[in-house]
Amino acid sequence: MKRSTTAGESSKKLAKKQKVSSATSASRNQDDDEETSGWPSYFRDLFKVFKALNTVLAFVSSHKHLATTFPVVRASVEGLLKRPLELSKVAEIKALVPEIVKFAYIPENDLRIHAETVSLNTKRELSPDFTLHSQSLAAPSTSVLPGQEEEEHVLVLEFIEYSRGRLKSGPGLSVPPSMTPKQLNKLVDKRNQRFKDAVDELIKATPEGEVSMDLLQAAARDHIPVNPFAKKVLAATNAGGSQNLIIPEPKDRPSIDDIIVEIQKQSWYEKQIVDRRTFKEKAAVEGLLDEPLSHTIQQALRESRNITSLYYHQTAAINAIAKKKHVIVSTSTASGKSVIYQVPLLKFLEENSNSTAIFIYPTKALAQDQRTALEQLLWACPGLQHIKVVTYDGDTPQDQRRTIRETASVIFTNFDMLHASILPHEELWRTFMKNLKLVAVDELHYYSNLFGSHVAQVIRRFRRICAAVGNQRVIFVSCSATIAKPSQHMKSLFGVDDVEEIVEDGAPSGKKDYIVWDLPYKDPQAEKSGRTSSLHEATQLMIFLMMRGVRVIVFCKVRKACEFVMKGLRQELSADGRLDVLAKVMPYRGGYSQEDRRRIEHEAFSGRLLGIVATNALELGVDIGVLDAVIMLGFPFGIANFRQQAGRAGRRSRDSLAVLIADDLPIDQHYVDYPDELYDQPMDDLIVDVDSKVIIEAHLQCAAHEMPLSKDDAVYFGASLAELCDSKLRKDQDGWYHTHPKFLPYPSRHVSIRGADDDKYTVIDVTKLGLPHGVPRIMEEIELARAIFELYEGGVFMHQGLTFIVKEVSHDTKVARLVRADVNWSTRPRDYTDVDAKQTHRIKEIAGSPHRAYFGRVDVTTVVFGFLKLRGSEMLEFVDVDTLPYERQVTGFWFDVPKDLLGLLREKGLKPAEAIHSASHAWMNRFALSPDLRTECKAAEKELAERKDEKHTEEKSRRKRPARLILYDASRKGSVSAQAFDHSGEVLRQAHDSVEACPCDDGCYKCIHSATCSEGNVVASKAGALLVLKALLNLDIDTNSVAQQPGQGPDTIVEATYVRPLDGVQVEPA
Repeated sequence: MKRSTTAGESSKKLAKKQKVSSATSASRNQDDDEETSGWPSYFRDLFKVFKALNTVLAFVSSHKHLATTFPVVRASVEGLLKRPLELSKVAEIKALVPEIVKFAYIPENDLRIHAETVSLNTKRELSPDFTLHSQSLAAPSTSVLPGQEEEEHVLVLEFIEYSRGRLKSGPGLSVPPSMTPKQLNKLVDKRNQRFKDAVDELIKATPEGEVSMDLLQAAARDHIPVNPFAKKVLAATNAGGSQNLIIPEPKDRPSIDDIIVEIQKQSWYEKQIVDRRTFKEKAAVEGLLDEPLSHTIQQALRESRNITSLYYHQTAAINAIAKKKHVIVSTSTASGKSVIYQVPLLKFLEENSNSTAIFIYPTKALAQDQRTALEQLLWACPGLQHIKVVTYDGDTPQDQRRTIRETASVIFTNFDMLHASILPHEELWRTFMKNLKLVAVDELHYYSNLFGSHVAQVIRRFRRICAAVGNQRVIFVSCSATIAKPSQHMKSLFGVDDVEEIVEDGAPSGKKDYIVWDLPYKDPQAEKSGRTSSLHEATQLMIFLMMRGVRVIVFCKVRKACEFVMKGLRQELSADGRLDVLAKVMPYRGGYSQEDRRRIEHEAFSGRLLGIVATNALELGVDIGVLDAVIMLGFPFGIANFRQQAGRAGRRSRDSLAVLIADDLPIDQHYVDYPDELYDQPMDDLIVDVDSKVIIEAHLQCAAHEMPLSKDDAVYFGASLAELCDSKLRKDQDGWYHTHPKFLPYPSRHVSIRGADDDKYTVIDVTKLGLPHGVPRIMEEIELARAIFELYEGGVFMHQGLTFIVKEVSHDTKVARLVRADVNWSTRPRDYTDVDAKQTHRIKEIAGSPHRAYFGRVDVTTVVFGFLKLRGSEMLEFVDVDTLPYERQVTGFWFDVPKDLLGLLREKGLKPAEAIHSASHAWMNRFALSPDLRTECKAAEKELAERKDEKHTEEKSRRKRPARLILYDASRKGSVSAQAFDHSGEVLRQAHDSVEACPCDDGCYKCIHSATCSEGNVVASKAGALLVLKALLNLDIDTNSVAQQPGQGPDTIVEATYVRPLDGVQVEPA
């Protein structure tokens, strides 16, 4: 493999290159001399230094395996200048053109381009070798956790690149992308012109009586790099004496107004703030209770939480519960909603100490947090200190569960446990359920779509069991963030009618600023340089805020982004010598081991952290201390998510900040252009399907096992119960219905209420294996759907901001073995997913059309055939790997695009792939349960990827995708596609109407864009989608009105062939 080139080698190659291009250089120098003839001699000399640097770094940028350490670059430049290169001169150039120069210390390991390798005995054909030398693996990690010694740093000098060059592919380890001589010359010319423009601007802007040279040299002092080790020594020496090193206490932090003004004065600020809204503070509105609380409860509230009065929404809810009404409270985040069910609980316990309650939360972190709060309240309440409160979830040891059932008064759990553990063993919980007074369900907005539809049936099973043990007095209380139609949502979920809706928020709130932050160009004067990454912007802004005592959380849409941000924070804060700040930052996402999760939660709940990097697991109401600011990395998956995440910042009277950092994606840029919609757009209704026969049947099998069913149970499960019992369950001689034998002995294990596949891969750190006392360590578990794209041999896997190399993956045992390695690159899988209809089970008419909708078996095949090695957005190389395909059978439905329409699309220069993809999105945007469906989102280049045949031989082929809108269940255990098929025609009409009526030009989230599109909605055509929808609906198409398009790029679509139906399938009417 290629390694960093030495200064001597670099100089020799550069000298050879100089001879080849001497004529071009002479001509270029002559032009430069004419343009700079009016400059002072100082700037003409500095330009010579810049041109030498430019030449060397352009050469280095075209050979990406060369290191850009300052000693290497300096030696080459001095060879061209024939004189020493002073550090101050480079700092002056940096001060003059800061946008295109990087001159800084970085960790030494960040220079590594390849890991050291030795052979693997078991590697498959075409799989590259990624085993690292045992010596390097056994050594302590250098990108270490806070408090440990950090690695050495080296000084680097780099220029921003304007061109990525040509990408060369091939088997094995391919050559990194390189530039053509023409691209190289163009790059040099652009940079030289930037320098000349900067000098001209400086000379022109210099006030009369001052000297341009003096101004530049003064500015350059701030650009001379300082080794982080020296910063650490300085910090230790000046401890307690240097004000700029001291982070203010949160209570002493600057105001948000002052912080925004300071941001706008920073050298890196390039008008990223494109919209700012300020919402004024709101005073508290207190309420009155119909019946005063007992002195002991008042004492508990006062001593545990300093509560002496209650807000209006709290008293309204407590009054309703006292009248035996079911309640939903839908108010803002941090408005004290937990009080509305904790106070009634204390009242029930004071009336009867045998009373019990169940508190249900969507995440373990939230349950853990709220349990602690309730325990503190009980401990402060005289006479109730003995009440036992426990967590009953998947982490609860089996040997403790019996004691919990017999002694606990309050359990904190989730619907997964209610479904799979409590209800199947209801006979063990009968005493608890007889005494049950209150069931509180927090974050009710979390339960919608497929998961919410399953939860609705679990609650009905639960209510049935309570009634069977003689308890029909259970009061249901729910809390939610602000949602549309809260009482309707609770009625759908719980199957109850008498619901008191409380939406008037009496809690106070401080002033809050909302900012939309767009990505700046790397070089504002050269848009072709591209935009900075959203990860960089989020990391930079988070550090800026933390250094001023602002407690901040960064929300990431996916787990990998969470790890990238954490890695960036480690690098930047370590380079600045601020390990004290790094020690107060933690990541939080799903998948971590129980031990790691509890440790992070303890730190978060304690309020000692300055920063948290999280996925939407903390979007919910976990009390992670008082947060001052929220940064959203990319637009969340919906307006409701945006408002929920933004609401995590700001408590009571303090001012706060919410920042949306927009990605360079169509849906993000829509809100950059139309920010009013973030605040004015109504939220979508939450959907719960309580009529799905597929879901009802699954829970009837469970309910019949808990207690035999009769047709009277239709009061819980609806009108379809009789039909389903007769056709799907077993009836005994007394008329009772029992679970079908094929689901015994544990029918609940056949029903995944989250609609997810249960298979998970265990990720094990084997770095210390073979060393004294070295044992493997389980890091986390990953769902199969993620493991495909994150666990492949040679790939970089990140865990809590640290990098690991995947050494081995066993798909039989579902175990991945990783080794710790400090690398400065990441990897991105090169993959494709083929979605093919294989067998038709149902056929349905489309009203007014000769075309049909089809439902049946769909095969989904995913292959990771290689990966890209990336440093930021810079591509280092392609790597081929030989992995087995991941194949799964699901159910789905499809529409075949008419052959004559394909001809029209091509005639008009519209790409069929873009039209079909956008039409699929348009359909999904009009179907309420679409979050649980998937479609074939695929870039054209993935269509052209070479792939092996079904026998996995060396013969390769290129797949042409059938012209088909195909939608399928996200999980093998999903059932949404069957419901979608039943409404396929009417939704098709709604999709057409929304696209045709949408006023946008090229597509937006209201018509053809999807927040969950894996290709970022770049494969899109609004005009093409409308034509596809019209053709399927048999609507008239005016071909003369269809604008002609350029029609460039590959055509990857072929006519769809008929998919064979099962025997006896009849066409169903529309």
